[in-house]
Amino acid sequence: MTRTIRTSTRTRVVLAVAAALAAAAAFTAGVGAAQAGDDRGRRGRAAESEIAGLFDAWNAALRGGEPAGVAERYAGDAVLLPTASPRIRSGRPEIADYFEHFLRKRPRGERIRSVITVLDADSAIDAGLYRFHLTDPRTGAATVLDARYSFEYEKRGGTWLIVNHHSSTLPAEG
Repeated sequence: MTRTIRTSTRTRVVLAVAAALAAAAAFTAGVGAAQAGDDRGRRGRAAESEIAGLFDAWNAALRGGEPAGVAERYAGDAVLLPTASPRIRSGRPEIADYFEHFLRKRPRGERIRSVITVLDADSAIDAGLYRFHLTDPRTGAATVLDARYSFEYEKRGGTWLIVNHHSSTLPAEG
């Protein structure tokens, strides 16, 4: 009976040590994961500001008034679902064609609300609401157009490019 008690005590000690080691390993792994999450969060926040700046660069290209300059912000195989046209535009030549017409209205965009999702180091989505201030080229009348948007970006050759852009007029509340 004494031998059984010693084995049982020894087994309990071994199990207690194993449990303590497992708990320590789990704690260490958790701290490492939390630190990695913090690092990803910092990189994500930095990337979010970088992605937000892409809208500003696109908007500056609009104000520049050159369709080719705006189209350069898009990948060669990008798809545009534009606000002011029923046609899907794919590729830079079709995208430049759309902007040739749209830029006649001297658009100036402003973000109303933006939700940026950084997917990884080379892809992100910026979706939200923006407002265009437009000028009729014939009459000079100013109008405002509120729209929903989504930009999908990919970093290609070290440069962020729009690969998919959807824009549609904001529907009335209902």
